[in-house]
Amino acid sequence: MAAYCRVSTDSEEQINSYTAQKAYYTQKIEESPDWELAGIFADEGITGTSMKKRKEFNRMITACKRGGIDLILTKSLSRFARNTVDCLETVRMLKARGIGVIFEKENINTLTESSEFLITLFSGFAQAESESLSSNIQLGIRMAMKEGKVNFHYRSMLGYQRGADGKPEIVPEEAEVVRRIFRRYLEGCSEGQIQRELTQDWIATAKGVKAWSHQIVHNILTNEKYAGDALLQKTFTTDCISKKVKKNTGELPQYYIKDNHPAIIPRDIYQRVQEEMARRTSKRKILQKSGKTEQG
Repeated sequence: MAAYCRVSTDSEEQINSYTAQKAYYTQKIEESPDWELAGIFADEGITGTSMKKRKEFNRMITACKRGGIDLILTKSLSRFARNTVDCLETVRMLKARGIGVIFEKENINTLTESSEFLITLFSGFAQAESESLSSNIQLGIRMAMKEGKVNFHYRSMLGYQRGADGKPEIVPEEAEVVRRIFRRYLEGCSEGQIQRELTQDWIATAKGVKAWSHQIVHNILTNEKYAGDALLQKTFTTDCISKKVKKNTGELPQYYIKDNHPAIIPRDIYQRVQEEMARRTSKRKILQKSGKTEQG
Protein backbone atom coordinates (compact mmCIF):
# COMPACT_ATOMS: atom_id res chain seq x y z
CA MET A 1 0.00 0.00 0.00
CA ALA A 2 1.13 3.54 -0.78
CA ALA A 3 0.02 7.02 0.23
CA TYR A 4 -0.14 10.22 -1.78
CA CYS A 5 -0.13 13.70 -0.26
CA ARG A 6 0.17 17.19 -1.69
CA VAL A 7 0.31 20.79 -0.52
CA SER A 8 -0.53 23.78 -2.67
CA THR A 9 1.98 26.53 -1.83
CA ASP A 10 5.56 27.12 -0.75
CA SER A 11 4.66 28.86 2.52
CA GLU A 12 6.23 27.65 5.77
CA GLU A 13 2.84 26.63 7.12
CA GLN A 14 2.14 24.46 4.12
CA ILE A 15 5.60 22.92 4.15
CA ASN A 16 4.98 21.89 7.77
CA SER A 17 1.70 20.38 6.59
CA TYR A 18 3.58 18.46 3.92
CA THR A 19 5.99 16.98 6.49
CA ALA A 20 3.13 16.17 8.85
CA GLN A 21 1.17 14.38 6.11
CA LYS A 22 4.13 12.16 5.27
CA ALA A 23 4.62 11.27 8.93
CA TYR A 24 0.88 10.62 9.39
CA TYR A 25 0.59 8.19 6.47
CA THR A 26 3.81 6.39 7.31
CA GLN A 27 2.59 5.72 10.85
CA LYS A 28 -0.98 4.85 9.75
CA ILE A 29 0.14 2.25 7.21
CA GLU A 30 2.88 0.73 9.36
CA GLU A 31 0.47 0.33 12.33
CA SER A 32 -2.11 -1.58 10.28
CA PRO A 33 -1.50 -5.37 10.24
CA ASP A 34 -3.21 -5.73 6.84
CA TRP A 35 -1.12 -3.11 5.09
CA GLU A 36 2.49 -3.11 3.99
CA LEU A 37 4.11 0.23 3.18
CA ALA A 38 5.07 0.45 -0.50
CA GLY A 39 6.00 4.13 -0.35
CA ILE A 40 4.93 7.65 0.48
CA PHE A 41 4.60 9.86 -2.60
CA ALA A 42 4.40 13.58 -1.93
CA ASP A 43 4.45 16.62 -4.19
CA GLU A 44 5.63 19.67 -2.28
CA GLY A 45 4.87 23.29 -3.11
CA ILE A 46 3.02 22.67 -6.37
CA THR A 47 0.16 25.04 -7.11
CA GLY A 48 -2.41 24.22 -9.77
CA THR A 49 -4.51 21.38 -11.08
CA SER A 50 -2.44 19.74 -13.82
CA MET A 51 -1.23 16.20 -13.12
CA LYS A 52 1.56 16.53 -15.68
CA LYS A 53 3.61 18.73 -13.34
CA ARG A 54 3.32 16.38 -10.34
CA LYS A 55 6.47 14.25 -10.50
CA GLU A 56 5.74 12.15 -7.42
CA PHE A 57 2.17 11.50 -8.52
CA ASN A 58 3.38 10.26 -11.89
CA ARG A 59 6.08 8.14 -10.23
CA MET A 60 3.39 6.54 -8.07
CA ILE A 61 1.23 5.75 -11.11
CA THR A 62 4.23 4.17 -12.84
CA ALA A 63 4.83 2.00 -9.77
CA CYS A 64 1.16 0.94 -9.88
CA LYS A 65 1.47 -0.10 -13.53
CA ARG A 66 4.53 -2.16 -12.67
CA GLY A 67 2.66 -4.03 -9.96
CA GLY A 68 4.38 -2.52 -6.94
CA ILE A 69 1.24 -0.99 -5.39
CA ASP A 70 -2.23 -2.48 -4.85
CA LEU A 71 -3.88 0.29 -2.80
CA ILE A 72 -3.44 4.07 -2.47
CA LEU A 73 -4.40 6.11 0.57
CA THR A 74 -4.91 9.87 0.19
CA LYS A 75 -6.56 12.65 2.17
CA SER A 76 -9.16 13.84 -0.33
CA LEU A 77 -10.17 14.12 -3.96
CA SER A 78 -8.83 17.68 -4.07
CA ARG A 79 -5.38 16.36 -3.06
CA PHE A 80 -5.55 13.64 -5.71
CA ALA A 81 -7.00 15.72 -8.56
CA ARG A 82 -9.22 18.80 -8.92
CA ASN A 83 -9.94 17.99 -12.54
CA THR A 84 -12.92 15.62 -12.67
CA VAL A 85 -11.89 14.07 -15.98
CA ASP A 86 -8.31 13.39 -14.85
CA CYS A 87 -9.55 11.95 -11.58
CA LEU A 88 -12.01 9.53 -13.18
CA GLU A 89 -9.56 8.45 -15.88
CA THR A 90 -6.87 7.72 -13.31
CA VAL A 91 -9.23 5.89 -10.94
CA ARG A 92 -10.66 3.77 -13.79
CA MET A 93 -7.19 2.89 -15.04
CA LEU A 94 -6.13 1.82 -11.56
CA LYS A 95 -9.37 -0.07 -10.91
CA ALA A 96 -8.90 -2.04 -14.14
CA ARG A 97 -5.61 -3.24 -12.65
CA GLY A 98 -7.27 -4.15 -9.36
CA ILE A 99 -5.80 -1.12 -7.58
CA GLY A 100 -8.04 0.90 -5.29
CA VAL A 101 -7.82 4.45 -3.98
CA ILE A 102 -9.13 5.37 -0.54
CA PHE A 103 -10.15 9.02 -0.10
CA GLU A 104 -10.29 9.64 3.65
CA LYS A 105 -12.25 12.89 3.71
CA GLU A 106 -15.03 11.66 1.39
CA ASN A 107 -14.90 8.09 2.79
CA ILE A 108 -14.65 6.61 -0.70
CA ASN A 109 -12.99 3.33 -1.68
CA THR A 110 -12.82 3.12 -5.47
CA LEU A 111 -13.15 -0.68 -5.42
CA THR A 112 -16.77 -0.38 -4.25
CA GLU A 113 -19.72 -0.20 -6.67
CA SER A 114 -20.91 3.29 -5.69
CA SER A 115 -17.46 4.87 -5.85
CA GLU A 116 -17.67 6.30 -9.37
CA PHE A 117 -20.90 8.17 -8.69
CA LEU A 118 -19.47 9.62 -5.48
CA ILE A 119 -16.20 10.55 -7.20
CA THR A 120 -18.09 12.36 -9.97
CA LEU A 121 -20.13 14.24 -7.39
CA PHE A 122 -17.28 15.25 -5.10
CA SER A 123 -14.79 15.88 -7.94
CA GLY A 124 -17.30 18.24 -9.50
CA PHE A 125 -17.43 20.18 -6.24
CA ALA A 126 -13.62 20.27 -6.04
CA GLN A 127 -13.25 21.48 -9.63
CA ALA A 128 -15.89 24.17 -9.11
CA GLU A 129 -13.96 25.31 -6.03
CA SER A 130 -10.74 25.51 -8.05
CA GLU A 131 -12.43 27.46 -10.85
CA SER A 132 -14.05 29.85 -8.39
CA LEU A 133 -10.76 30.50 -6.59
CA SER A 134 -8.91 31.04 -9.87
CA SER A 135 -11.64 33.37 -11.11
CA ASN A 136 -11.50 35.44 -7.92
CA ILE A 137 -7.71 35.69 -8.08
CA GLN A 138 -7.77 36.76 -11.73
CA LEU A 139 -10.51 39.31 -11.02
CA GLY A 140 -8.43 40.74 -8.18
CA ILE A 141 -5.39 41.02 -10.42
CA ARG A 142 -7.37 42.75 -13.18
CA MET A 143 -8.97 45.20 -10.76
CA ALA A 144 -5.50 46.03 -9.43
CA MET A 145 -4.30 46.60 -13.00
CA LYS A 146 -7.26 48.86 -13.74
CA GLU A 147 -6.32 50.92 -10.70
CA GLY A 148 -2.76 51.20 -12.00
CA LYS A 149 -1.13 48.83 -9.52
CA VAL A 150 1.97 47.37 -11.13
CA ASN A 151 3.42 43.99 -10.23
CA PHE A 152 7.21 44.10 -10.65
CA HIS A 153 9.06 40.83 -11.33
CA TYR A 154 12.33 41.87 -9.75
CA ARG A 155 14.05 38.52 -10.30
CA SER A 156 13.92 39.03 -14.06
CA MET A 157 14.27 42.83 -14.10
CA LEU A 158 17.91 43.85 -14.43
CA GLY A 159 18.46 47.31 -12.97
CA TYR A 160 15.70 47.38 -10.37
CA GLN A 161 15.13 46.12 -6.86
CA ARG A 162 12.34 46.49 -4.32
CA GLY A 163 13.00 49.57 -2.18
CA ALA A 164 12.38 49.98 1.53
CA ASP A 165 9.00 51.56 0.71
CA GLY A 166 8.05 48.59 -1.45
CA LYS A 167 8.45 50.55 -4.68
CA PRO A 168 11.00 49.93 -7.47
CA GLU A 169 14.37 51.58 -7.04
CA ILE A 170 17.30 51.65 -9.44
CA VAL A 171 20.38 49.48 -8.87
CA PRO A 172 23.18 51.71 -10.27
CA GLU A 173 25.59 48.97 -11.40
CA GLU A 174 22.88 46.98 -13.16
CA ALA A 175 21.36 50.12 -14.66
CA GLU A 176 24.68 50.80 -16.41
CA VAL A 177 24.42 47.41 -18.13
CA VAL A 178 20.89 48.26 -19.30
CA ARG A 179 22.07 51.63 -20.66
CA ARG A 180 24.93 49.89 -22.44
CA ILE A 181 22.49 47.52 -24.16
CA PHE A 182 20.33 50.37 -25.45
CA ARG A 183 23.38 52.42 -26.47
CA ARG A 184 25.03 49.57 -28.38
CA TYR A 185 21.81 48.80 -30.21
CA LEU A 186 21.49 52.40 -31.41
CA GLU A 187 25.17 52.28 -32.42
CA GLY A 188 24.22 49.58 -34.89
CA CYS A 189 24.92 46.38 -33.00
CA SER A 190 22.57 43.45 -33.41
CA GLU A 191 21.00 41.71 -30.44
CA GLY A 192 23.31 38.78 -31.11
CA GLN A 193 26.40 41.00 -31.03
CA ILE A 194 25.30 42.58 -27.75
CA GLN A 195 24.64 39.14 -26.30
CA ARG A 196 28.16 37.98 -27.18
CA GLU A 197 29.77 41.14 -25.79
CA LEU A 198 28.02 40.81 -22.43
CA THR A 199 28.87 37.12 -22.16
CA GLN A 200 32.51 37.77 -23.08
CA ASP A 201 32.71 40.54 -20.46
CA TRP A 202 31.39 38.10 -17.83
CA ILE A 203 28.43 40.32 -16.94
CA ALA A 204 25.61 38.72 -14.98
CA THR A 205 21.98 38.70 -16.08
CA ALA A 206 19.14 39.60 -13.70
CA LYS A 207 19.12 36.00 -12.49
CA GLY A 208 22.86 36.04 -11.85
CA VAL A 209 23.79 33.90 -14.85
CA LYS A 210 26.89 35.06 -16.72
CA ALA A 211 25.71 33.72 -20.06
CA TRP A 212 23.39 35.91 -22.11
CA SER A 213 20.91 34.89 -24.77
CA HIS A 214 19.45 36.73 -27.73
CA GLN A 215 16.03 36.60 -26.04
CA ILE A 216 17.25 38.24 -22.81
CA VAL A 217 18.70 41.17 -24.78
CA HIS A 218 15.51 41.46 -26.84
CA ASN A 219 13.32 41.44 -23.72
CA ILE A 220 15.32 44.30 -22.20
CA LEU A 221 15.19 46.38 -25.38
CA THR A 222 11.42 45.99 -25.68
CA ASN A 223 10.52 46.41 -21.99
CA GLU A 224 8.74 49.73 -21.46
CA LYS A 225 9.49 49.56 -17.73
CA TYR A 226 13.02 50.77 -18.43
CA ALA A 227 11.47 54.04 -19.63
CA GLY A 228 9.58 54.33 -16.35
CA ASP A 229 6.27 53.14 -17.78
CA ALA A 230 4.27 49.94 -17.38
CA LEU A 231 1.99 48.11 -19.81
CA LEU A 232 -0.36 45.92 -17.80
CA GLN A 233 -1.97 42.63 -18.82
CA LYS A 234 0.45 41.68 -21.59
CA THR A 235 -0.55 38.06 -21.00
CA PHE A 236 -3.39 36.21 -19.29
CA THR A 237 -4.19 32.72 -18.01
CA THR A 238 -6.70 31.00 -20.28
CA ASP A 239 -8.30 28.75 -17.65
CA CYS A 240 -7.72 27.28 -14.21
CA ILE A 241 -7.25 23.70 -15.42
CA SER A 242 -4.52 23.97 -18.05
CA LYS A 243 -2.96 27.12 -16.51
CA LYS A 244 -1.83 28.07 -20.02
CA VAL A 245 -0.57 31.63 -20.38
CA LYS A 246 -1.50 33.39 -23.63
CA LYS A 247 -0.25 36.64 -25.11
CA ASN A 248 -2.97 39.27 -24.91
CA THR A 249 -3.72 40.31 -28.48
CA GLY A 250 -6.94 42.16 -27.70
CA GLU A 251 -8.89 39.54 -25.78
CA LEU A 252 -8.64 41.61 -22.58
CA PRO A 253 -8.10 45.34 -21.97
CA GLN A 254 -4.56 46.60 -21.41
CA TYR A 255 -3.54 49.57 -19.30
CA TYR A 256 -0.52 51.80 -19.97
CA ILE A 257 0.81 53.62 -16.90
CA LYS A 258 3.23 56.49 -17.61
CA ASP A 259 5.91 57.55 -15.12
CA ASN A 260 5.09 54.68 -12.80
CA HIS A 261 8.62 54.45 -11.41
CA PRO A 262 12.13 55.92 -11.94
CA ALA A 263 13.32 55.44 -15.51
CA ILE A 264 16.71 54.00 -16.42
CA ILE A 265 16.33 54.90 -20.10
CA PRO A 266 14.92 58.26 -21.27
CA ARG A 267 11.61 57.76 -23.04
CA ASP A 268 12.89 59.25 -26.31
CA ILE A 269 15.81 56.79 -26.34
CA TYR A 270 13.46 53.90 -25.66
CA GLN A 271 11.22 55.05 -28.51
CA ARG A 272 14.18 55.37 -30.89
CA VAL A 273 15.11 51.77 -30.14
CA GLN A 274 11.57 50.57 -30.91
CA GLU A 275 11.62 52.47 -34.22
CA GLU A 276 15.06 51.09 -35.09
CA MET A 277 13.89 47.59 -34.24
CA ALA A 278 10.87 47.99 -36.54
CA ARG A 279 13.14 49.32 -39.31
CA ARG A 280 15.49 46.34 -39.04
CA THR A 281 12.59 43.89 -39.00
CA SER A 282 11.16 45.46 -42.15
CA LYS A 283 14.56 45.38 -43.85
CA ARG A 284 15.05 41.74 -42.85
CA LYS A 285 11.72 40.76 -44.41
CA ILE A 286 12.62 42.53 -47.65
CA LEU A 287 15.98 40.74 -47.76
CA GLN A 288 14.33 37.40 -47.08
CA LYS A 289 11.91 37.91 -49.95
CA SER A 290 14.78 38.74 -52.28
CA GLY A 291 16.69 35.65 -51.16
CA LYS A 292 19.48 37.62 -49.50
CA THR A 293 20.68 37.45 -45.90
CA GLU A 294 21.75 40.10 -43.44
CA GLN A 295 24.97 39.75 -41.45
CA GLY A 296 25.03 40.03 -37.61
